[in-house]
Amino acid sequence: MRSLTIAAVFYLILVPLIAWIYVWQSAPKHSILHAACDPTRELWRDLNQAFREDYEQRTGTTLGIQMSHGGSGSQARAVIDGLEADVVSLALWSDTDAIRAHRMMAERWEERLPNRSLPYYSTIVFVVRAGNPKQIVDWPDLIRPGVAVITPNPKTSGNGRLSFLAAWGATLRNGGSVEDARQFVTAMYRQTPVLDTAARGSAMTFSHKGLGDVHLTWENEAHLEVKESKGKLQIVYPRRSIRAEPHVAWVDRNVDRKGTLDVTKQYLEFLYTEKAQHIIARNFHRPIRPDVLRQYASHFKAEGPEFELFDVQVLAKDWADAQRRFFGDGGVFDEIYKGSR
Repeated sequence: MRSLTIAAVFYLILVPLIAWIYVWQSAPKHSILHAACDPTRELWRDLNQAFREDYEQRTGTTLGIQMSHGGSGSQARAVIDGLEADVVSLALWSDTDAIRAHRMMAERWEERLPNRSLPYYSTIVFVVRAGNPKQIVDWPDLIRPGVAVITPNPKTSGNGRLSFLAAWGATLRNGGSVEDARQFVTAMYRQTPVLDTAARGSAMTFSHKGLGDVHLTWENEAHLEVKESKGKLQIVYPRRSIRAEPHVAWVDRNVDRKGTLDVTKQYLEFLYTEKAQHIIARNFHRPIRPDVLRQYASHFKAEGPEFELFDVQVLAKDWADAQRRFFGDGGVFDEIYKGSR
């Protein structure tokens, strides 16, 4: 009876206690929440793993990194409404600055990290069906009769806004007027059968549901779509497209309250290291280090006479002006989309 009692105590008390101690010791001692735009899931999966390994090797402390992905505008709204993100990496400067405008981030937040808080950049390209049956090679081809365009909603998606701005700016860079740009983008949305809320949703609509003839998307998302299609899709680079600037930042109000400023700064500073820049390039985002970018030249179409990346200043004063003018309530997109239905 005594041995049975001892055994019962061991299994009922000591075993759970030992298990709890093991879990407690192995659980992350610090944890941060990162709110990111939709098409960067694979990028941050790889970067997070690399940073955790580096951090734990240096400090002996385990680190948990939780991710929240969604449309860039929706993610900014979620943080403003209470999502306790320590870090944000959103598609446009204006999305991140909207958080600052609600007094949750410091003024001139973009100056706290190198290269205006831009560890990488990107652009918008086309994905078409294999063999390019509609012969889509540049922006004017998108409004030919019978061409269906897939792009996400600019009101919720950074991909959607960048695609809109790329189409508008390319028209101007090709010698068109502002009115020409308005007419072109209006015609493009007349040939857009659905507006998904985020980039990944549009990718699913095009590649899995088979809807549309051309998908306007991030360069990295295009490569992922083509790879997963096993020969059913291909990338087309238009003659001109916009330089996408997905800034990174920490959210002061949240990190101050949670006491995570130090680890959060280390996390974002890691993005500029050579190791991280290689991970960025392997995921088809353009690293800011020229030496790393050169090593991955085959991943990207080189900027030059055959492919121009233009800045937002081609069509607006800055990102804030572009947001107000084109995507604010009652702005150009609202006018165009209402008229294109």
